[in-house]
Amino acid sequence: MSFPSATKIAIVEDNSSLRKTLTALVNATPGFSCVCASASAEDALVDIPKHKPDVVLMDIHLPGESGIVCTARLTAQMEKLQVIMLTVYKDTKLIFQALKAGACGYVLKRSKPEEIMDAVAEVRSGGAPMTGEIARMVVRSFKAEEAEKKNSAAEGLSGRESEILALLSEGLSNKEIGSRLNISAATVRSHLMNIFKKLHVHCRTEAAAKYLKHRAARG
Repeated sequence: MSFPSATKIAIVEDNSSLRKTLTALVNATPGFSCVCASASAEDALVDIPKHKPDVVLMDIHLPGESGIVCTARLTAQMEKLQVIMLTVYKDTKLIFQALKAGACGYVLKRSKPEEIMDAVAEVRSGGAPMTGEIARMVVRSFKAEEAEKKNSAAEGLSGRESEILALLSEGLSNKEIGSRLNISAATVRSHLMNIFKKLHVHCRTEAAAKYLKHRAARG
């Protein structure tokens, strides 16, 4: 996966050995650079706004303020920031809370190095590394919230973007959407980036949730 310039990564992990390992992994991967590595949420809230990374690998369990609270505070400040939660095991409830706080996905700490970097690349391409079960929980949560204000969530989308958003909400991959619409997966990714910007969301799960909320509100 290539981008115009190196993707800047921040790491928030209290275990010093793992923090160093992740830093080395990121810096050894072409197209990625670690711009800061913090040991606590408190440090991260200072370091990350200063270094302005594209993606944060965030430990869900931190001493003091949790990774979930840190994620919520950072994404409130930095609209384009993408956060991937690092967790020892798949705690569905905690991961769900993190996604509601603004995270775009999660990866297990025991994952292979290439799987961790694949998760970063996936998020940068508009994906959301998570299980279908957790994605459905997020969608149901957004649908359960009170209906949006009268202005449409899809306001300002082109016809093609609206088509892609509808297919995305069905759980289709970029390749599957491209096949349905006879366009390339790369073109789908490009449209998704525009959709995310227009809807003020960080990843495909949030975009799908907004679409479903809007559709439910219209009956």
